[in-house]
Amino acid sequence: MRVRLKTILCTTDFSDYSNQTVSYGVAIAKEFDARLLVCHIIDLQFAAIYGTVHFLPPDLQTQSIETAQDRIADLMASRTVPWEAVVATGPPADEISRVVAERNIDLAISATHGRTGLKRFVLGSVTERLMRSLRCPLLVVREAPPDPARGLRFSKILVGCDFSPAANAALEYGVSLAQEFEAELHLIHVLEPQVYSDFLATTLDDVQGETGDIKEKLDQRLTDLITPEAMNWCRIKTAVIEGRPFEAITDYAGENGIDLVVLGVRGHGVVETLFLGSTTDRVVRKAQCPALSVSPAD
Repeated sequence: MRVRLKTILCTTDFSDYSNQTVSYGVAIAKEFDARLLVCHIIDLQFAAIYGTVHFLPPDLQTQSIETAQDRIADLMASRTVPWEAVVATGPPADEISRVVAERNIDLAISATHGRTGLKRFVLGSVTERLMRSLRCPLLVVREAPPDPARGLRFSKILVGCDFSPAANAALEYGVSLAQEFEAELHLIHVLEPQVYSDFLATTLDDVQGETGDIKEKLDQRLTDLITPEAMNWCRIKTAVIEGRPFEAITDYAGENGIDLVVLGVRGHGVVETLFLGSTTDRVVRKAQCPALSVSPAD
């Protein structure tokens, strides 16, 4: 499969941080000759003390929409790609998901502040909600935007592979993007440390020997994921590493100069997501390069 991106949506709340999604959107739209939608969601309600909720009056709603459209026009001034402003009102994650479904978006782009711990639990994250609700892949950025003079360059792409349907969906995008950008493709599997129920009965040499055998088999399985045809144009590197998955992936990405991490997204319950997160959530918050989350097709 080769990725075809016809319509791209980038989201912004007009903060300097989130406005970098526009630069990524423009660069990707140029690369794929795609149309760019720049989206801003106005949350009309705000909470007051004692739990009371107020809504903006209609005249202020209209003014807010017009102001948002003007600010998008300013952001897109002198940009040389086909674009359209999309301004909607309502809960941001819900409205973005609706726009993605109605407009048949092929790729959405969002920014994250990388919140962790209690602050993340209290404030939540629109980006993390989008990772589980969108019907299209979500590119999450948290670094400086690409240099307009150089354009977008993904020279090294990492795909996390645990051989699940979600990881297989991520692999399809990773392989296609490696072809598009003529990038080096790193296929990574993380082997979590084993907890041996009867450690005293097992010698250290036996444990190390078993782990070595497992790594060899997993490394071969990673290699087998790539078709011979893809081998002709794509430089492949495989690695089986030990550790906690999100730490191992982010450490590997930093040490090897990875430009893009591609991971699959599995469904999680709300409580599990808020308290524990997932490997993809945590990599998105910690990685210093953009991360692409991909959900398997329904």
